[in-house]
Amino acid sequence: MNSRELAQYIEATDGISKPWLLVQLRLKKLQERKDEIPPQEYMKELEDIQADLLKLGEWWKGREKEVFGS
Repeated sequence: MNSRELAQYIEATDGISKPWLLVQLRLKKLQERKDEIPPQEYMKELEDIQADLLKLGEWWKGREKEVFGS
């Protein structure tokens, strides 16, 4: 799945409200650009994405069914 397909999936499933899907999209887009950007820029962007992922924390605890479905 490329970033365009992932974005379409996110839109089709109302995933815009699911932050972990947006992180996946950012990772996919970065992966697709990896050969086009300097290694330092790649690592900086990867670190930014990781920091945002860590900020998500465990907000979903106690809401598993609501957030992830059955």
